[in-house]
Amino acid sequence: MPTFVRTDKCDGCKGQDKTACMYICPHDLMKLDKDGSDTGHAMKAYNQEPEQCWECYSCVKICPQQAIECRHYADVVPLGGSVQPLRGSDSIMWTIKFRNGVLKRFKFPIRTTPEGSIKPYEGKSAANMANISKSGFFTQTNGYRVGNPAELIRKK
Repeated sequence: MPTFVRTDKCDGCKGQDKTACMYICPHDLMKLDKDGSDTGHAMKAYNQEPEQCWECYSCVKICPQQAIECRHYADVVPLGGSVQPLRGSDSIMWTIKFRNGVLKRFKFPIRTTPEGSIKPYEGKSAANMANISKSGFFTQTNGYRVGNPAELIRKK
């Protein structure tokens, strides 16, 4: 489900040019309403196109005021409930509030590698563009192999 901003909690990241949610959103959906002309709430962030939300929850996790929430699917959180993450330096604490007031918390570790330090193509050869039109180019190169049924995990 798309995210939404709780205007009572949002402080517009203290009036800076770009809020944390604007910085992190991969689809550039978050916007700061500087004068209140779009939403009626000056200096508050908002999701300008909720139907285009990728549901990555990056904005929810990065918000320093925990002002961005999301309504989850019924199989995770029943109707009327809400989910709020609290990001720490080494983990994220997810708080689920059910409509009857019951709270459940789950803590998960987060990756601790510095931003930009991962080199995904390190140790891999460059693609030979002369082979791009050949059959099997995408499925039979760079270490891909056909699956072995004996390696499947089977429930007993």
